[in-house]
Amino acid sequence: MKKMLGGSAVAALCVAFVSEAAATEWNASVWGKRRAFTEHVEKLAELVSEKTNGDFTINVSYGGLSKPRENLDGIEIGAFEMAQFCAGYHRDKNRAITVLELPFLGVSNLNEEVAVSHAVYDHPAVQEEMAQWNARLLMTSPMPQYNLVGTGDPRDELAEFEGMRVRATGGLGQAFEAVGGVPTSVPATEAFNAMESGVVDTVAFAQHAHLSFGTINEADWWTANLNPGTVNCPVVVNIDAYDALPAEHREALDSSIDEAIDHYLANYGTLLEQWDSVLEEKGVQKVEIDDSVIAEFRTKAADPIREQWIADMSAQGLPAQDLYDLVMSTLEQQRSGN
Repeated sequence: MKKMLGGSAVAALCVAFVSEAAATEWNASVWGKRRAFTEHVEKLAELVSEKTNGDFTINVSYGGLSKPRENLDGIEIGAFEMAQFCAGYHRDKNRAITVLELPFLGVSNLNEEVAVSHAVYDHPAVQEEMAQWNARLLMTSPMPQYNLVGTGDPRDELAEFEGMRVRATGGLGQAFEAVGGVPTSVPATEAFNAMESGVVDTVAFAQHAHLSFGTINEADWWTANLNPGTVNCPVVVNIDAYDALPAEHREALDSSIDEAIDHYLANYGTLLEQWDSVLEEKGVQKVEIDDSVIAEFRTKAADPIREQWIADMSAQGLPAQDLYDLVMSTLEQQRSGN
């Protein structure tokens, strides 16, 4: 009898051990608070848990694991398994994907942003560069074209950008610099304080970020149609952690990406539909920039910055022209429905 009980106990322990070994728990490092920008990460966590009956969980941490600018470093050393970061935070570490931050690329909606981002992410040179940081690109965080909020009188002439202190990162910062602006790349979480204290005159964000980080509450006006470009913020996973996933957990993760992106797009679409009422509620003037001003801005910023980017990146051994051409051809395919 003792032997039978002993055998049963051993069997139970073995079952418990196997169950524990089969469970996977990941930590995902993001920042700020839950918002439109993080909805695909939240949805991904929900989906993988559902598909694995709770055996694969992703804990989403809002700033508890790392500072925004250090998320890629955390991925490299395996401090956490998943993270979101923006290319403009450390352009030297993710040079190839900064093609997506060039000003005036002509991306006109979030679906196009997803298409061009994922096409670039799939390029071997991009994947090779990310692998240097032990990072595998999982999905983008598509954002609409950035626009400015500011205080005082609206800046709706290019001459009024001269000396303008603007929170803008990456290619956007270069674009404003090309027309006399003074860009600063403070993290999104510090943008409100920078605006409130007068460190910056204006802040360039997508709509969700103006809401989430409070800059809309400090604003007197918002440019509705300047649309100089956007930033690119991938979600990445640690390569070692990804490779160590059981096959069924890897399948649950990979098969959930498209649905997570679709959820993000639907959620963001709702926000955009409500944007005009948000401006009215907060007493923020909606400023339409004249087409001639935008054309002048594009002439001074788009071509020179693009050509300089291609020259600089090519000199560093990256297939820069190929990456830019890939963005353009993907846009064309997307618009033709192919």
